[in-house]
Amino acid sequence: MLTVRALRAVLVVVLAGTVFVQASMVWALATDPEDGSLPLTPLRVITILGMVSVQVALVCVWRLVTMVRRGTVFSNAAFRYVDVLIGAIVAAALVWFAVTVLNAPGQRADPGVTVIMGGVGVAILGVALIVLVLRMLLAQAVARDAEATQMQDELNELI
Repeated sequence: MLTVRALRAVLVVVLAGTVFVQASMVWALATDPEDGSLPLTPLRVITILGMVSVQVALVCVWRLVTMVRRGTVFSNAAFRYVDVLIGAIVAAALVWFAVTVLNAPGQRADPGVTVIMGGVGVAILGVALIVLVLRMLLAQAVARDAEATQMQDELNELI
């Protein structure tokens, strides 16, 4: 499927990019400050945590795409990845809210930036809610699939 390959290509690029940035930041934080390294600040720690939440979400999406390709997504195993995905999105929203709080004192002259950043955090939470609704749809599909299998088994017994 072209769609699956395209999505996987995007996932690989984003995952590689976040790993590269994390490795660069860790290297810069680990080197001697006299040599020009970066000091460990709350914003840098939050950035690394935010990238970890993105990476977790990417891995979960990868696993779900694999299940779609294999035709096994309508199973109870998919719920684990969807639940972790929802958690990663909520974690990303919380990280974004932390960035907003850290950035707010510098925006006293223009509080609109803080309001916009808060709105972005709410939008990220909205994505988590959308995935939660999709999870409920998955639960209905899994239940219907189990019901159809049971009915097919009963029909086979009659025949």
